[in-house]
Amino acid sequence: MSVLARIILVLLVFDTVALAVVELLYLPLRVAAIPFPITILLAAVTTPWLVRSAAELGGPRAIAAIPLVVWLLVVGILGVGGPGGDVLLAADWRSGLLLAGGTIPAAVALGRAMARS
Repeated sequence: MSVLARIILVLLVFDTVALAVVELLYLPLRVAAIPFPITILLAAVTTPWLVRSAAELGGPRAIAAIPLVVWLLVVGILGVGGPGGDVLLAADWRSGLLLAGGTIPAAVALGRAMARS
């Protein structure tokens, strides 16, 4: 794996962390008292893109899984024990959809990337 590919991988991991934080913080967003969890759609689009981007860097096949693993760790750690001990993943339907929207498309993209190599 080249030096440029490693730098790009670090940037992808940084993007993954930033997106996971934004998706968690804006999950309880409401518009006129109606839940508007747009971050679920954001997670469903960006996590598979990050996995595909990591897979295109070359190197071992396990590198493609790094964005998905990092996203799950950030959502899990910040969602349960967030800043100041706040729970950002409340026990409602939006949290389940965020987890499903972030992991299922990314897992499909990871499976496709593993099958190609």
